[in-house]
Amino acid sequence: MATSGINMFFNSLNRKLEPHIKDHLKDVYSTMAMALLSAAIGGYIHLYTTLLSGGIMSTLGTLGFGIALFATKDNAKNRTTRLGYLMGLALCSGLSMGPLLSFAIMVNPSLVPTALLSTCAVFGCFTLSTFFADHRKMLYMGGTLMSLLSVLIVMSLVNLFIGSQLLFSAYLYLGLVVVCGFIMYDTALIIEKRRMGDTDYIHHALLLFIDFIDLFRHILIILTKKEAEKDRKRRN
Repeated sequence: MATSGINMFFNSLNRKLEPHIKDHLKDVYSTMAMALLSAAIGGYIHLYTTLLSGGIMSTLGTLGFGIALFATKDNAKNRTTRLGYLMGLALCSGLSMGPLLSFAIMVNPSLVPTALLSTCAVFGCFTLSTFFADHRKMLYMGGTLMSLLSVLIVMSLVNLFIGSQLLFSAYLYLGLVVVCGFIMYDTALIIEKRRMGDTDYIHHALLLFIDFIDLFRHILIILTKKEAEKDRKRRN
């Protein structure tokens, strides 16, 4: 029974995605996995070494590598250079997340692996749902997502002045919804771009890497906030 279900799943996937699309997605996800490993190394360096630490310099490094990556257009001959920029961006991203990881571990060391497993599960579910959806229709989500992203930016700016916990919670959960929407939108966008001849898998991997990191950050903050509130109640 299980074997037949698995066969049906892969047969449906073969009908939805052409062979060249599947080959491209393999390159995208393998490159994304390398970027996530680089980010993990960056987080490890912040937590367990004195070499580097997350801060303004790591944030500037992320921006610098991002600008270099976008400024270097793919011509199939410079992919090693562009891959290096992506790995540098990912490493700096991991460093930048170091302070959040440190705080989460201080609250409860199990929060980080829990957030990572939850992120993998959510990311995988939304990715698979996109594979079987109408990709072109999903591209219409872009306008709504950008509007919600603008709302999130306004909420964060307003909360800098009023410091409302209720607004912060609304920002976190709405942000989580928006990130999940971007996972579906970016996956559909990558598939459609490949159908139109775009083979820049490094840029496509960057889109999904950003989605994964944002999803992990939101889930980790939510779990840490809940755990901190539980500790506060127990002490009272």
